Amino acid sequence: MLSARVVLRSHNEDNWDNQVSSIWESVEKIDMRGGEEQRLWACSLTDDGRCTSEIKSRIAMAKAVFSKKKNLFTSKLDLNLRKKLVKCYIWSIALYGAETWTLRAVDQKHLESFEMWCWRRMEKISWTDYVRNEEVLIRVSEQRNILHEIRKRKANWIGHVLRRNCLLKEVIEGKIEGRIEVTRRRGRRRKKMLDDLGDRRGYCHLKEKALDRIKWRNCFERDCGPVVLTDY
Repeated sequence: MLSARVVLRSHNEDNWDNQVSSIWESVEKIDMRGGEEQRLWACSLTDDGRCTSEIKSRIAMAKAVFSKKKNLFTSKLDLNLRKKLVKCYIWSIALYGAETWTLRAVDQKHLESFEMWCWRRMEKISWTDYVRNEEVLIRVSEQRNILHEIRKRKANWIGHVLRRNCLLKEVIEGKIEGRIEVTRRRGRRRKKMLDDLGDRRGYCHLKEKALDRIKWRNCFERDCGPVVLTDY
């Protein structure tokens, strides 16, 4: 059982059992009191709620698959085709569930390092060659895209959630009734999932923008500026 429970109530009692029964069947089997890492639906859960362990696990799985298919990715096929194969088969493994990640600066660096690892292995560039990352990106005609891809996926998912009236939206807005023991820690507040979307004017403004689907999508295009490494 979980060390803490939250009593939930649904506005529509008829849909309540269908919404959460399957969730509790899996969640009740997890015991986070020992502080150990647990697995739920192929995702890694830790007692501190951070995503670092899950990101490292995903990167390790993606690298293992790349190594198995190394002959394909390093073959004499067209460069653009090989890049599409890497993004389709390797990035899809590494970024599974990335919509829900809360990325700290250290997590973003891990992901960017993985991105460069893919291009270096694809071009057979050894670390002993002392080739800078900028030169590698020029060779493969790419920019640093993995953080933008995560941000775009998160924006698409959050946009759908904010435009609906659903249980997940209530959880994000903190409208779930219940009691949770909260202990204030020293220092800056922990980074939240919605902070990655970069709207400093608050959740209400973010929710208002999400109502317009076209404008919402345009806010997160590739040319809207770089993804800044933050750790707050």
